Amino acid sequence: MKMLKELAALVGGTVVGDGEVEIHRVAGIDGAAPGDITFLSNPRYQPLLQTTRASAVMVKPGVEAAGVNLLVCPNPYLAFAKVLTALHVTPPEFRGVMEGAWVDPEATLGERVTVYPGCFVGKHVKIGSGTTLYPGVVLYDSVEVGEGCLIHAGVVVREGCRIGNRVIIQPKAVVGSDGFGFAPDGEGYYKIPQVGIVVVEDDVEIGANTCLDRAALGVTSVGRGCKIDNLVQVAHNVKIGTDTIIVAQVGIAGSTEIGRHCTLGGQVGVAGHIKIGDNVMAGAQSGIAGSLDSNGVYSGSPAIPHRDWLRASKNFAKLPEMRKEISRLKRQLEELQELIKEG
Repeated sequence: MKMLKELAALVGGTVVGDGEVEIHRVAGIDGAAPGDITFLSNPRYQPLLQTTRASAVMVKPGVEAAGVNLLVCPNPYLAFAKVLTALHVTPPEFRGVMEGAWVDPEATLGERVTVYPGCFVGKHVKIGSGTTLYPGVVLYDSVEVGEGCLIHAGVVVREGCRIGNRVIIQPKAVVGSDGFGFAPDGEGYYKIPQVGIVVVEDDVEIGANTCLDRAALGVTSVGRGCKIDNLVQVAHNVKIGTDTIIVAQVGIAGSTEIGRHCTLGGQVGVAGHIKIGDNVMAGAQSGIAGSLDSNGVYSGSPAIPHRDWLRASKNFAKLPEMRKEISRLKRQLEELQELIKEG
């Protein structure tokens, strides 16, 4: 529980109304009850301010409502996230190395590290203070994990890979699996050893069942602040810039470089050995076959500027009709050519 004025200080907002009111939880605007706080970020829901039973509402500057306590802040959606964290997220309990976990004697653990049963921590592993390994986590030899990380159940981090501070890895993700490298050998293939590593920088989140492949040589890198959704494939030697968002089922082929603050929508496919600039957005299911300049929005397969794709997509349904019309015109042209020859 927190008072409204405490939440206002947390999000850098101001209170209009009673700052002493007690807030116990966050709820949706139409289902809120006394003791709840809700938020309004879309103007079309503003009429609900007159009927909500919430004790307070987070709103943008300029929004007014009689009889409702308001927490006025520049970005209500961001404030919602911070308030939700303050009221509902409990930090992991420190429990030390629990019975049923295996920690190699040559591993180094910082203060207040929790290792749940079923974990395996290999030789020369280093784990920073305040990190939690949930059941079934496997850290191969020489892995480094920073401070304040949450490594959820079933995660595997393979040998030599490095994880920064405050990283969250969701269940069953794999960091440092072998890159897909094979040299043709007649009708067969010879496996190319993948002897590089993966480096995940600070404040990254990696979704469930996502795979980050180790480099063939050198480093596969994920920049600070990146957020990677579930079921994403990042191939060997890929480099992802800071604060980039990668949505579910994206596949990035090897040795591609992605700039900072990019967004790749769901199921985007990215070819290998290309460069994508900073601040690029790619719509869902786009196929990126070549390098893209910075500060662009792209859609389609192959990906083209989004506005061009919108114009083109309007004609997709008309293609059968257009084909018939072209065939008709072609026949007419041929008939005219025959008449000219006869004349």
